[in-house]
Amino acid sequence: MAPTTSLFLRSAMLLLLLLVATHRQATGAVLATELRCQCVKTLQRIDFKTIQSLKVTPPGPHCTQTEVIATLKNGQDVCLNPEAPLVQKIIQKILNKGKAN
Repeated sequence: MAPTTSLFLRSAMLLLLLLVATHRQATGAVLATELRCQCVKTLQRIDFKTIQSLKVTPPGPHCTQTEVIATLKNGQDVCLNPEAPLVQKIIQKILNKGKAN
């Protein structure tokens, strides 16, 4: 095999490996969007009846603050201020509802 062919094959294999690694990273559990805070603006209050689900993310390497993301019944996601008294009541209400079952 000629030296240029061998170099070409090595380059092609390296490119293929890079593409596979990039694809794995893009489809894996850790994405670039998870490495920063998701909530830029937060709401102080929201009508409890409009909430379909609630996700609470504790502080970590991705973000230094607790994030509360509510998915509304219309499909919209909104960020809630975890320090707001009404938001804390909503979280407690959901936690207590889970204990009652």
